[in-house]
Amino acid sequence: MPTYVKRAFKYRFCPTDAQAAELSRTLGCVRKVYNLALAARSEAWARQERVNYNQTSAMLTAWKKTGELAYLNEVSSVPLQQALRHLQVAFTNFFGKRAKYPRFKSRKTSRRAAEYTSSAFRFREGRLTLAKMSEPLDIVWSRPLPAGVSPSTVTVSQDPAGRWFVSLLVDDPSVQPLPATDTAVGIDVGLNHLLTLSTGEKITNPRHERRDRAALAKAQRRLARKEKGSANRARARRKVAKIHARIVDRRRDTLHQLTTRLVRENQTLVIEDLSIRNMVRNRCLARAVSDAGWADFRSLLEYKARWYGREVIAVDRWFPSSKLCSACGALRERMPLNVRTWTCVCGTAHDRDVNAAKNLLAAGLAVTACGAGVGPQRSTPGGQAATKQETPRREP
Repeated sequence: MPTYVKRAFKYRFCPTDAQAAELSRTLGCVRKVYNLALAARSEAWARQERVNYNQTSAMLTAWKKTGELAYLNEVSSVPLQQALRHLQVAFTNFFGKRAKYPRFKSRKTSRRAAEYTSSAFRFREGRLTLAKMSEPLDIVWSRPLPAGVSPSTVTVSQDPAGRWFVSLLVDDPSVQPLPATDTAVGIDVGLNHLLTLSTGEKITNPRHERRDRAALAKAQRRLARKEKGSANRARARRKVAKIHARIVDRRRDTLHQLTTRLVRENQTLVIEDLSIRNMVRNRCLARAVSDAGWADFRSLLEYKARWYGREVIAVDRWFPSSKLCSACGALRERMPLNVRTWTCVCGTAHDRDVNAAKNLLAAGLAVTACGAGVGPQRSTPGGQAATKQETPRREP
């Protein structure tokens, strides 16, 4: 039986007043149950006891029978059970040292979402009806679902701007590996140009945040003058959130188009393993780096490459791609950021970014050919990373 890629299709919808009230109650109950279960498991952990999903599920049944938490019976039980399953996954990742200890959900800052399994919704003829609702959701079908598929789970969410979204998880038969090619490309990310390819092509950085910076600053000043807890402050906060949402939507759309194009055109894509988390700590570059969306670019590129049978190679961040001549291999000692063009001792004139992209491509292909690893190497037992080619220091 063929296996298909699980893919989520996200759509915006406009709920009625009754649906919005029901969904808001559900989101609040999901947050409450998650926090209660986390508190119970934390208290048990302090007593050196382990609590699993089955025990928290039994706790949920007991909570519903109390007068204080009787309102949990007013919403569908499926999103509440899913919240407990999500908490179990969070603890599994914590014990597996893949994540930090789970944190409590905040009414103001945490993501507002509720997940429904197939027993809690009905999807027929393109109409989605959730549990506890008599009418289907008014979904804006911006793109069609794959023919003949039915969602296995449905996630309803509300963003800080007040917009409602529904995400349908389906097995997408249309995602198949693309025909293999012999093309490869090195990709160097930057700020003046979002991407520079080893082919010499430069893709301009659209700087989405800069376009709305004046409007954002004005909205934030208005928000700062509003009294905390007032209705005016809530409206001002939503206006700020709408500007942020517009920036994020434009950035994500640009990155999706770029990554889809690169994956379709190239069999091998070589990038640099940048430590973006450390780079945004630089207060001079934090805003520009965050606006460029380098982390999102790499994430989108990697999962699309897995979908379509492509290969993404991450070269070690210490590889001197900018200081190395792509023609003769000579290595310069220094290369300040303000130097955008330079001439090697062999006489070759280089554009800094194009030269870096060419070196990344050569390093990725060379290491692939010899079988060494060029992924993110935090520590390399027995020596340096395979692509770390800095000039060794000589002892006096």
